[in-house]
Amino acid sequence: MSFSSDVKKELCSHEIYDRELLKAELYGMLLFGKAFRNNRIVFTTESEYACKRVTFLLQNLYMPIIEKQATLRVRSGEGRLYKIRLIDSADCERVLGDFGHGVGEVTLRVNRANVSGEEHSAAFVRGVFLGCGSVSNPEKSYHAEFCVPHKNLAVDLCNILREVTECEFNPKTVLRSGNYIVYFKGSEQICDLLTYIGAPIKAMEIMGAKAYKQVRNNINRRINGEVANIEKIVSASVKQIEAIEKIKRKRGLESLPDDLKEIAFLRLENPEMSLKDLGQSLSKPISRSGANHRIQRLLEYAEDL
Repeated sequence: MSFSSDVKKELCSHEIYDRELLKAELYGMLLFGKAFRNNRIVFTTESEYACKRVTFLLQNLYMPIIEKQATLRVRSGEGRLYKIRLIDSADCERVLGDFGHGVGEVTLRVNRANVSGEEHSAAFVRGVFLGCGSVSNPEKSYHAEFCVPHKNLAVDLCNILREVTECEFNPKTVLRSGNYIVYFKGSEQICDLLTYIGAPIKAMEIMGAKAYKQVRNNINRRINGEVANIEKIVSASVKQIEAIEKIKRKRGLESLPDDLKEIAFLRLENPEMSLKDLGQSLSKPISRSGANHRIQRLLEYAEDL
């Protein structure tokens, strides 16, 4: 299963006994579902758990006549698409009426009477996520979104999220393929969202994945830095040894002043040694800059030859 499916599985495991909270959750699922009209209520999902959840809520709250279908996904050939439909138009009108929606509504808006408090808002947003939400695998990216079919519903959802007092949600909106995408970027916002709607275990997994990435990136940066330093030392050492060998062939190292002769022999014996260690290994230790100064004199001497 995908990470998003696992999140929905955790959300659907909640045992809630308060009728108003159950109603708020069902309201989010149906309002942001496939169809929510007086003669047609349809909920579609790829999650088996969301399918069972909406069926459970409908049966316990309204006892309507329900038609359930499960078809294989045509494009991917993997997974199923579940469709839950209220057959009787009288049941549709009864459900809509209980949520405060009339028959002749021109556009769908969230009836805030069903989302009256913090707990109800959390239950409602949980239902919306089960209906049209998804979250990416944290090992790949940090992205959570709601695929909303109507602009006004997207605006209402953003307002409800921004009004949450315990979290500072800042959702963004973009139009994609005729749907309004309400989305979050960043691990902290997504963790807060999942915790708020009732998936703290998956929120912890995101934080764990982020911590792992940070440790891995720090190690990689350190290794890359060390490799770069080694390559730099090797490249410089090769150039220095070539210059010393040239002096050795042309004039002989004995022709060099004592300070340059000592460091020349030391470099030939220790091609991997850094300038700092080279300077400290002399009979009279000197600093890195002092060792570098002597090496530069050797390079200039070789160039003059």
